[in-house]
Amino acid sequence: MKSGMIDIRWGDRPIEILLVEDNPADVELAQRTLRDSQFSLNISVSRDGQEAMSVLRREGEHSAAPRPDLVLLDLNMPRKNGREVMAEMSADPNLREIPIMILTSTQAEQDLLQYENYDPSRYCSKPLDIDRFNRILEHLSTSFELPAEE
Repeated sequence: MKSGMIDIRWGDRPIEILLVEDNPADVELAQRTLRDSQFSLNISVSRDGQEAMSVLRREGEHSAAPRPDLVLLDLNMPRKNGREVMAEMSADPNLREIPIMILTSTQAEQDLLQYENYDPSRYCSKPLDIDRFNRILEHLSTSFELPAEE
């Protein structure tokens, strides 16, 4: 990986987003919403946490996958849930710096996230609100330095 850093707000490439969501209707809605973002985005989709980890680690058929600048993560998925994905990403030195935005579908999930000390600025209710998403990207741009592409 190159040592140079880029800011999420500029550069000559779109922001790479990995959307991890098992519900096709939610995927479609999120993609439609994200098209209205003030940022230039490239959106990849994983249908469960296991596939997401393969994409993030660039394993097998995902060996050419771009490194995401941001992961949009559903909590409730088959094979590997969102909390397991977050735990694996946190434990992996190559993945722990990738920002995660948690997508929640209920107030109970939001309450649980607050109880578990997740930063409320890092999650968003479904359906995705584009204004909130843009504010979160702006927040992340001041909180994280994103690695340049290899």
